[in-house]
Amino acid sequence: MKYFQLMAKPFTLFVERFYPDPFVFAVLLTLVTFLITFGLTDTTPMGAVTAWGDGLSSLLNFMAQISIMLIAAHALAHTDTVQRGLRFLGRLPTSQAGAYLMVAVCAGLASLLSWSLGLVAGALLAQQVAIEGRRKGLRLHFPLLVASAYSGFVIWHMGYSASAPLFVATPGNALEDKIGGMIPVTDTIFASWNIAIAFVTLFLVAATCSLMRPKEEDIIEAPVDAIESLQEDEKEAERSAGHAPPLTPAGRLDNSRLMSIVMGLFLMAYLIHWFSSKGLNLNLNIVNWSFLALGLLLARNPLHYVRLVGDASRTVAPVLLQYPFYAGIMGLMFNSGLVNIISDWFTGISTPQTLPFWAFISGGIVNFFVPSGGGQWAIQGPVFISAAQNLGVDLPLVVMGVAYGDQWTNMIQPFWTLPLLAIAGLHLRQIMGYTFVVFLVSFLTFGGGLLIASG
Repeated sequence: MKYFQLMAKPFTLFVERFYPDPFVFAVLLTLVTFLITFGLTDTTPMGAVTAWGDGLSSLLNFMAQISIMLIAAHALAHTDTVQRGLRFLGRLPTSQAGAYLMVAVCAGLASLLSWSLGLVAGALLAQQVAIEGRRKGLRLHFPLLVASAYSGFVIWHMGYSASAPLFVATPGNALEDKIGGMIPVTDTIFASWNIAIAFVTLFLVAATCSLMRPKEEDIIEAPVDAIESLQEDEKEAERSAGHAPPLTPAGRLDNSRLMSIVMGLFLMAYLIHWFSSKGLNLNLNIVNWSFLALGLLLARNPLHYVRLVGDASRTVAPVLLQYPFYAGIMGLMFNSGLVNIISDWFTGISTPQTLPFWAFISGGIVNFFVPSGGGQWAIQGPVFISAAQNLGVDLPLVVMGVAYGDQWTNMIQPFWTLPLLAIAGLHLRQIMGYTFVVFLVSFLTFGGGLLIASG
């Protein structure tokens, strides 16, 4: 344990001193991308600006899908049933080690269902564990609890909402002709080797979070009073709504649970038909409708669900602000040929046994500039598909190699911390020193797992 505490310390100090706010980070990353483009390509300054500007709107459709996913996951996580489950889980830990371990494991399992649910439920669970720990007299380091929740997110691209595997499994995707068809999720997400790597990684990451717990004198406890006050305000608002004057016919419809259940059942009927007619065919839209259906079925009534969706705005707003800038970076890298230079270099040094590993490393580098699993695969996919076909490598291994790289460097790329930090009320600098260590640990399982699977 002492070794892991010492290992986390320099990263924590580095982040506290040198990591800017996530939005400033995006601005600096844009400038760095321009400089790299001028250094490695023959793009003119005006050409680079045009490529960047053309890219700003390139992910608007994807932004809409991502926003719905965040909102639907946030609303689902705040339904009464899920909240009861979170309170139950929050009461389980009886030790410091168990608290950090459980938060990481639960956040990881939720991330396998949906990356957005993992971020939202992870932050809420960290808060609940902090509250219950205080009641038991258990001193817990709140930044590490939240970092543990974010660490579970490191396996999101191996589960139900995985962008790259869903992209290549979706009919009519941009690379279908190049691939020669679709790659079913049974060969990627549900492949035995992917499942094994996911759970080994989650176990080691959770153990690492537990071992990084600080000394007693360094513990920063959660502002439990503020959290409980916010929860009590929400309960009071709900009680007040329950004592409202008699409702009009329209008001009774607004507050009728039957209305939300009917819409939820319509969505469930569509999903059942989808899976019965198309098999286990997942895409981002189907994932979104799944969480929307569950949220409607578990909500008290339509107005309750509308309120839950409205409360999600603070988790979505920072993402919406920054996504166009990352889309601009993606446009600049793609239109200038920079991403091809990076990918070609890695494919050039690859063998049939090492191509998935180098796809993982390349994916990790590109993710730092383009934190979008689907967008990243769209620009890296063609290069690695060609390399895989030339070298005779199974395409699912290469798809998941890029996916592993995407999720891996999220641990040191601040973009996806935004929804989690908005709920937890912390700053990036308070958690990322710990996730740097998780970044190093997960490299071993992702890289090693791919080399074993392709050997």
